[in-house]
Amino acid sequence: MEESHHVLSLFEPMVLLAAAVLAVPLAKRAGLGPVLGYIAAGVAIGPFVLGLFGEPERVAGLAELGIVLLLFIIGLELNLGRLWALRRDIFGLGTAQMLGSGGVMALALRFAAGWAWPAAIVAGLGLALSSTALVLPLLEERGEVEAPHGRTAFAILLLQDLAIVPLLALVAFLSPLAVAQQGSAWAAAGTAVAALAAVVLAGRFLLNPLFGLLARSGAREIMTAAALLVVLGAAALMAWAGLSMAMGAFLAGVLLAESNYRHELEADIEPFRGLLLGLFFLSVGMGLDLGVIAARWPVLLAGVLALVLLKLGTTYAVARLFGHPPEVALRAALLLAQGGEFGFVLYGTAAVAGVLAPEQASLLTALVTLSMATTPLVIRFGPALLRRCGQDIPDEDYSEAHGSVLMIGFGRFGQLVTQVLQRQGVAVTLLDNDPRRIEEAARFGARVFYGDGTRLDVLRAAGAERARLILVCTDRPETTSRVLAIVREALPEIPCHARAFDRPHALALLKVGAASVMRETLESALAFGREALVGLGLSRDEAEEVEAEVRRLDRERFKAQRLHGAVTPQDLFTMRPEPLTPRRGTAAPAEGQAVAD
Repeated sequence: MEESHHVLSLFEPMVLLAAAVLAVPLAKRAGLGPVLGYIAAGVAIGPFVLGLFGEPERVAGLAELGIVLLLFIIGLELNLGRLWALRRDIFGLGTAQMLGSGGVMALALRFAAGWAWPAAIVAGLGLALSSTALVLPLLEERGEVEAPHGRTAFAILLLQDLAIVPLLALVAFLSPLAVAQQGSAWAAAGTAVAALAAVVLAGRFLLNPLFGLLARSGAREIMTAAALLVVLGAAALMAWAGLSMAMGAFLAGVLLAESNYRHELEADIEPFRGLLLGLFFLSVGMGLDLGVIAARWPVLLAGVLALVLLKLGTTYAVARLFGHPPEVALRAALLLAQGGEFGFVLYGTAAVAGVLAPEQASLLTALVTLSMATTPLVIRFGPALLRRCGQDIPDEDYSEAHGSVLMIGFGRFGQLVTQVLQRQGVAVTLLDNDPRRIEEAARFGARVFYGDGTRLDVLRAAGAERARLILVCTDRPETTSRVLAIVREALPEIPCHARAFDRPHALALLKVGAASVMRETLESALAFGREALVGLGLSRDEAEEVEAEVRRLDRERFKAQRLHGAVTPQDLFTMRPEPLTPRRGTAAPAEGQAVAD
């Protein structure tokens, strides 16, 4: 009897896994994407079709952990330097997109559907949210996370994820029950501030020493357990304080973004994130009320069409206003045209608070789910629109990537380096995330593979583990640093040479472990100065002697800064350019001071 009870307790997990194993490959083969497969599997095993799960809410709590882990990994990727680099798109473009899309849809619900203002405002702002859980895997799968449209979409999604906290506060403010809860508002705010402070302080002073101690123990599974404990602990603390669990996980990720163990933590969490995200979309499918869809299908069909078109139009228009090129704005708008998973949280809370009627909340939940299901179809038709903008999306196959040198970045710098290597007959595998490079490479007799060099799986697929040498020639300094950090951690035995933006960046790259660096303007500037001296009347021999002397002084100072600790990590960001040769009547700069590149 006890054995049969154990078998029955295993039935539901087996059903979930079997549904995913069957539906997801079929959906991917049909070109619809795994998310639609998970949702379809959830519908099939849910209470309205096969009835294998009569109570979908039983798995909803566990499924929400998928969103929590997703936000943690987003936080890990978002160190303070990247956050600062994206500040305009996050806080400017992201806010404008939320208010623009939400305002248009709130007005439509108020005047076209006749909803009350509180319900229309909450519903409109909720529909303005897009699906982080859907869009980020799509970007990662296509290797477009660091592409211009990928960074734009990521910035908007990040603002939307952060906006769930004030949106939930807005629901409490608009609730008819808000008057009864007013007396505890200050206490709730104090609790929230205390919880945030606890997470920040723990992340700042405890997490790095903790992971360092565990790493020295040599037990990798303990590192995985500690990572899960940090995520769940931060999420639980935020939930106890009345904030979003996802917010706590995101904050923990940001605080660990500068950690030496960031990439290992990301690799440990990734399998759990994938499975729990799949469970989340299964629960969405199981909770989809087919009765509401059958009764209101004309309204839902019109609503999905209106939602996709309105979000496409507003996101494209706002991105263009912020100066993004047409193709970047269009590709970001195509990615963000659906509703988001946080809409389920918002509408459930609004129904409990009395801001939305239960029928309205059910209708909106079905609308968001159906819009998410349309995303693979919208993106499938996207290339036809993108070709009109002069840009296409290639599908990459790395089976022919056999070069002995892997070069990441094929811009103006990488193209010249390629000429030197190919002149000697060296086989080079070229990797870039700009589709236009593919056409440019044909003129060099080479092929550029399309992919994101900041992803370890893409690097491995492109043959990084077989390469004799890896060259990082990317344009953006933060991208170069990120690629180098990943290569040094995962493939420490392969020499890696990197292009540096300036002297501080070169020192930082050597500190991470670059075999050698080349400042992108050093050689051209020295040659330019030599030709200027020739133009002023010096003989070429005299000009070359002056060039050699300046090169020597620069090399000696750079060596001193690197080997003798003349520059600290903090100095790399505050280094003040100083001349190698002082002006007449001034003293020479001390060792460790910088020279302008």
